[in-house]
Amino acid sequence: MDAFFASVEQRDRPELRGKPVIVGGDPDKRGVVSTCSYEARKFGVHSAMPASQAVRLCPHGIFIHCRMEVYSEVSRQIRQVMHEFTDRIEPLSIDEAYLDVTENKIGCPSATWVAAMLKRRIFEETALTASAGVSYNLFLAKIASDMQKPDGLTVIPPEEALEVLEKLPIRKYYGIGKVTAGKLEKYGIYTGAELKKLSLEALVKLLGKSGGYYYNIVRGHDSRELEVDWVRKSLGRENTYEHDLQDLNEIANEVRQLAFRVEKLLKRHKLAGKTITLKLRYDDFETITRSLTLPKNTDNGETIAMVAERLLRQKTDAGVRKVRLLGVTSSNFPVAPSPEWEQMEFPF
Repeated sequence: MDAFFASVEQRDRPELRGKPVIVGGDPDKRGVVSTCSYEARKFGVHSAMPASQAVRLCPHGIFIHCRMEVYSEVSRQIRQVMHEFTDRIEPLSIDEAYLDVTENKIGCPSATWVAAMLKRRIFEETALTASAGVSYNLFLAKIASDMQKPDGLTVIPPEEALEVLEKLPIRKYYGIGKVTAGKLEKYGIYTGAELKKLSLEALVKLLGKSGGYYYNIVRGHDSRELEVDWVRKSLGRENTYEHDLQDLNEIANEVRQLAFRVEKLLKRHKLAGKTITLKLRYDDFETITRSLTLPKNTDNGETIAMVAERLLRQKTDAGVRKVRLLGVTSSNFPVAPSPEWEQMEFPF
């Protein structure tokens, strides 16, 4: 979807159309930008940017708090539209998904036609625009989807894939962030063509296990299949504070409150986690996580709070160093048994 949260706000409030809308936290309270309209992006605003920086770049920007329930409902509408064409869908986030339309419900022989029809149906149902990328593997489809935003449709056929990948800046490669890009640029690698010159051994040495992945990707090879049986792997809550927290007991109280918010999430989704993770960001922006795996799964808030507080007191410098963000997450949920297998009983 194109600038999803901001587009929903502009759809629901016509007076915001054509204006720089920034969805996220308050600029005077350490908020963070969730997303922004294309009018705001012209000023350099982007997601994950501190709202205080966004207001400096775009002083006349209109800041709006997230309405996650509304965005989630629109996302469900979009997913229903996708199922009109195929059930082979892998969600990437609330506003993005992979679709395999090699065989589709409407019997259309062209993925490009399917993408065009899908975009039209999404607009009919939601009055929102989407951008689509079409290609023969996941990586190239993802790259293509970002090439002509907003409301774009880009196709990368096999015969053009290598040329596209060689010309593409490495910072446009999906999965290569600032840190990895910085490593590569130190060696004079700025484009796919330069990345392609590195041997497999050199890439693995430079990037670790992901080196092999990018060695294949830059050559147009991506054998991943869609994960259509997607399951939730974690549930958590976090909070960025308007003022740094320094008192350890106050920080511990905040951790307990987050733990009970996680309990509500777990019970809503009928899940119980075995691993509890505490996330903490100090005032100098250093971010750490500390985890503990329990003997059995739990959705009990008191248990989650006890574990998270123990991690806080024993495994962090909270109380000595100031804290600006806290988060508590539950993960390691029970895996449902495969329907292909049945546990047999032995008649002792």
